[in-house]
Amino acid sequence: MPGVYYCYPQGRHKALTMSYDDGRRADERLVGLFNQYGIKGSFHLNSGLLGEGDRIRADEVAALYHGHEVSVHTRSHPTLARCPQELVVEEIMEDRRVLEGLVRQPVRGMSYPNGSYTQEIKALLPHLGIEYARTVQSTGGFALPEDWLDWQATCHHNRELLTHGEAFVGLHKRQYLYLMYVWGHSYEFDNDNNWDLMERFCAMAGGRGDIWYATNLELVHYMKACRELLFSAARDFVYNPGAAAVWLEVDGTAVEVPGGQTVDLG
Repeated sequence: MPGVYYCYPQGRHKALTMSYDDGRRADERLVGLFNQYGIKGSFHLNSGLLGEGDRIRADEVAALYHGHEVSVHTRSHPTLARCPQELVVEEIMEDRRVLEGLVRQPVRGMSYPNGSYTQEIKALLPHLGIEYARTVQSTGGFALPEDWLDWQATCHHNRELLTHGEAFVGLHKRQYLYLMYVWGHSYEFDNDNNWDLMERFCAMAGGRGDIWYATNLELVHYMKACRELLFSAARDFVYNPGAAAVWLEVDGTAVEVPGGQTVDLG
């Protein structure tokens, strides 16, 4: 019976995703950097605050974030743990409704404003169509999360970003699936006068053939598709009931399992 491992698209074993909050004007420069180096980001926006101060306007959202993910950050950025459930529901659903109207794509993820949430809020999120939610805690590691609704990043960009990046780029053991997840706010680069930090990181980590560059939601959907594969008891064939292709490593060889197809694993 063959040895079988899940892997990222094209047989990769490393993935990089970026997560930035609040939709401030500095996102323009950050998106430009990501696009230059082939990196993907998830941008968590407050629909009720669009166009206020230096925030991106509603009519700019679709074009600016094209190729990236637009995600919930609630309508008005309240501290959710202090809010009644009725307000939590309204803040999330109204944000989803407006953002989906702007980008014409399902909005299924979020980051907790002010990092605030409770176990009750977590339990509520799937009923509101939310598949993942990012916290403000960091692990310093490169493991996939055990709980998509309590998703902790590898690091904030001001916390040893280049050190973590160098370690991530150097990872080579293929028995694991690695994920580097960076979060922050783009305006912090202006405040701290350290855009060179992100420029150096993108130059180091971007454009590499052994890394899959994905949005937060793309990663969630891909890993769910992996878990939905139907293997024979002998692991000599597998059926993919979904629409999206999934990749496996079978005895050291990358094998694509297209959506809706059965593939012989030998």
